[in-house]
Amino acid sequence: MINYNDTAVAFAYRSNNELRKAYWLYSMIASPKLVKTGKHFINFCNSTHIPVDWAIKPTIYRQFCGGVTLDKCIPLANKLEKYSVTSILDYSSEGQETEAAFQHVLKEISQSIDLAVENRNISFSVFKPSALASEELLVKASSGEKLNNKENEELEAFKNRLDILCKKAFLSNVRLLIDAEDHSYLKIVDDTTIDLMKKYNKSDAIVFITLQMYRWDRVDFLKELIQNARKEGYKLGVKLVRGAYMERERKRAAEKGYPSPICPDKAASDASYDQAQKLCIENIDIISLFSGTHNEQSCEYLVNLMRQNNLQPGDKRVFFSQLLGMSDHLSFNLANAGYNVSKYIPYGPVKEVLPYLIRRAEENTSVKGQTGRELRLITTELNRRKQQS
Repeated sequence: MINYNDTAVAFAYRSNNELRKAYWLYSMIASPKLVKTGKHFINFCNSTHIPVDWAIKPTIYRQFCGGVTLDKCIPLANKLEKYSVTSILDYSSEGQETEAAFQHVLKEISQSIDLAVENRNISFSVFKPSALASEELLVKASSGEKLNNKENEELEAFKNRLDILCKKAFLSNVRLLIDAEDHSYLKIVDDTTIDLMKKYNKSDAIVFITLQMYRWDRVDFLKELIQNARKEGYKLGVKLVRGAYMERERKRAAEKGYPSPICPDKAASDASYDQAQKLCIENIDIISLFSGTHNEQSCEYLVNLMRQNNLQPGDKRVFFSQLLGMSDHLSFNLANAGYNVSKYIPYGPVKEVLPYLIRRAEENTSVKGQTGRELRLITTELNRRKQQS
C-alpha cells in the first residue's frame, strides 16, 4: 500500500514560502462565507471592469494556474518532471460566443499539441468544447430541437473545429482529452467525441471522452461505449472524473421538472466512479484510462485493480491525474511508486480563468474534509522541516 501521508515526497517541489502561502490560501477557502463574498466581489469587478489581477494573481491564481501563456508554463512542467510527474496544459477558456474567440481558442489548443510533441514532460493536450461554440447552439443541438440553416452551419463548423484538433493530435501522436460539459449540452459533445474516437482511435487511444461519474447514468453509458468499440473495432480513451456542475445541474432539473442527472449522494457517486474504473481495467485490451480524482480511496482502488490484473505501475494505458495546487500527497506519492501521474495545469489570462478559479474555491469549500486535509498535510510538512533544520 502506498503511503499517501509521506509529506516529504508530496511537497518536495514546494519551498517553505510556497507552503506557507498555500496554508494561508486554504485557510481562507475554508470559510464558505468568505468564498461567497469573494465570488460576488470578483463578479462585480468584472461587470464594472475594475481590475482584479492585483488580488487574484499572487494568491489563488498562483496556487491553481501555471501562467498566462503556454511558454510561461514550461518551467513548471520541467520542474514537475524532476519528480516523475508529467503535465497537461489546459487553456482554461470557456463560454466563448464569437467566431474570433473560437479561432483564438482553436489556435491556442493547436499550439499546445505542438508543444506536447516538443516537450516530453507534457503527456496530454486538452480542451473544453464549450470554448469552440456558443452555449446556446450546443444546448439546442443537444435537446433534439430542429436547427435552422444558420445553426446547422454553425454546428458543422463546431464539429469541424474538433476534427481539426483530433486530426492534428492523431498525426502528432499526442493524446487529446475532450472535457465533459454541463448536462444541458453534453449530448452533442458526447456524440461528436464518439464519432472522433471511431475515426482516430483505430490502433491506439488518441481521443479521450470524459465521463462525469456523479451522473447516475454513466456506468451504463460506459458499458455501451465498450460494446460499441468492440463491435466497430476502435480503441476507447476514457477520462473519468466525478464532476464539477453538481449544484447547477440539480437546480436546473428542479426548475425544468425533469429527474436530476446527479447521483443521490456521495456514496453512490463514489461507487459509480469505482465501478467505472473496474470496467476500464477489465477491458484494458481496448481501453486507455485517465483517472482524474482527488479521492484517496479511488486511487488505492485503481492501484489494487492494476495489481489484480497483472498491470505494471508504468503501464501507459493507465494514468492518474490531479489538479495543480491540490492533492499533492496523491500525485507525488503515486509517481514515486512508479505510476503514471499528470498534473492538470490551467493557464490563461486572469480574466479568462476566473470561472475555473471560482469553481476550485467553491469545490474546496464544499467537499467534506478536502480543505482540512490540505491544511493538515501542509502543517505536517512545515513542522517536519522545522524539526530537521
